[in-house]
Amino acid sequence: PIGTLPGVSGYQLHFSSNSIHTPGDAFDVLVAMNAAALKVNIKHLKKGGKIIVNVDGFDAKNLRLANYPDGVNPIEDGSLEGYEVIRMDVTKMTREALKDDKMGTKEKDRAKNMFVLGFLYWMYGRDTASTEQFLKEKFGRKPEILDSNLRVLRAGYNYGDTTETFTTQYQVEKAKMKVGSYRSIMGNQALAYGLIAASVKSGLPLFLGTYPITPASDILHELAKHKNFGIRTFQAEDEISGISAAIGAAYGGHLGVTTTSGPGMALKTEAMGLALMLELPLVIVDVQRGGPSTGLPTKTEQSDLLQAVYGRNGESPMPVVAASTPSDCFEAVYEATRIAVEHMTPVILLSDGYIANGAEPWQFPNTEALRPIHAEFKTELGHNEPKFQPYLRNEKGVRPWAVPGTAGLEHRIGGLEKENVSGNVSYDPENHQTMVKLRQEKVDKIAQYIPEQALDNGPETGKVLVLGWGSTYGVIKTAVKELLGEGHAVAHAHLRYIRPFPRNLGDLLKRYDTVLIPEINNGQLIRLIRDQYLVDAKGYHKVMGVPITKAELLEAIREYL
Repeated sequence: PIGTLPGVSGYQLHFSSNSIHTPGDAFDVLVAMNAAALKVNIKHLKKGGKIIVNVDGFDAKNLRLANYPDGVNPIEDGSLEGYEVIRMDVTKMTREALKDDKMGTKEKDRAKNMFVLGFLYWMYGRDTASTEQFLKEKFGRKPEILDSNLRVLRAGYNYGDTTETFTTQYQVEKAKMKVGSYRSIMGNQALAYGLIAASVKSGLPLFLGTYPITPASDILHELAKHKNFGIRTFQAEDEISGISAAIGAAYGGHLGVTTTSGPGMALKTEAMGLALMLELPLVIVDVQRGGPSTGLPTKTEQSDLLQAVYGRNGESPMPVVAASTPSDCFEAVYEATRIAVEHMTPVILLSDGYIANGAEPWQFPNTEALRPIHAEFKTELGHNEPKFQPYLRNEKGVRPWAVPGTAGLEHRIGGLEKENVSGNVSYDPENHQTMVKLRQEKVDKIAQYIPEQALDNGPETGKVLVLGWGSTYGVIKTAVKELLGEGHAVAHAHLRYIRPFPRNLGDLLKRYDTVLIPEINNGQLIRLIRDQYLVDAKGYHKVMGVPITKAELLEAIREYL
């Protein structure tokens, strides 16, 4: 409930005139709209930092809901010494700005955040034009709501500008960025756009079969807006139906996609095995969250890695690709789609809640420069092919893709083991061994068609290689850059391809005295690395539903320098 400690929600923003890759560690400014917000977040504020408090949120009721003892009010008892406290009656001033409106008090109070935002714009010497444009696009069809938000935003700015108490402003210079067109993008949006691009480039109409689940649902919402690209979105009654529909679409010659998170991934497991047995292209997007079971639906985690690699019955090899930042989701899912289509296999794309809901600048890609995606359908029998052989493989180990209804290419499908070449159902032991080997070899060969692993930063050899995957990218990049500036022999490599690994990864790992793998799990990539390369990698593990901070990682790396 609002006002209680579990009911606190918020948003963290990190901005700079230089490149930044994390949401930041400690806050410079904390906005506390009520007592609970202060109590939950004060531990993250730098000493000497500013606290903007809405005094209306510190009345007796709010103090009680936040579990403060009777008679204790932190903004009055001196407990915030060492911080600069800016007291505002945001509620009162918001209502004053809207005194001529006919809206009720509750409706007026919904604009409180705009007052604080306006004040922050003044504090940092920023123009309000971008937010005003956003509000016009958001509430253009609701003029009363638009007008109230604009007036309160400007009132907050004017409050800072005209109140003599506030004498300090900060100026953050404009960042130097590569020439191009940019927009702010969230991870799930970038995933949707990457899938659209892959659909257009491959010439395959996109079909999304899915079931809503936090934090993956926004992908469905975004794709549903773009039916002009021939996209079909299907909200199924459950996870199994969603992925099964996507498999059916792939069988019919479409780009089949399904999205999920955490427990939904577990429910899709049997159908994932079916797609693998059928050897059809399918993109499975898993936006990881805290687990197990329902777990922490709104918190981030990297704990589905071993599930992605091993979590199916039988010998069921499946490529795994991981996105590293919100903007990287575009390229990562595009590449996952390319692998799925060109190698006729289901592919898992791993994101997580931090990436999905995080936002960063994204430079619009040159669509002409995107790597082609070759979707090849078999349309007729070959000259020396009296009968269609659905499991006759090419040099990649890939079987042909034949759309139902193509004359002469009728063939049997299903989850039962298939006879090599003919595709007939087979219980023969030797044939099963052959098919298990062929399916594994097909996935292993993908390593020949992906880039070798490169360093993100640092020397080619040295004391420590920090190896990461997924959303740890930003914090590793930031920490390693700082240590390089101090003269340490430390490097950073970040994995996009987790199954199969890049073909040069083993040699790269052996060029460093220590390999350190930070993860937001209990050490899952480290198991894969130790297993495949016999490298005594070290781990740094944090499973608290929040990202690793720069300070934490710096301390972990310094242990091995």
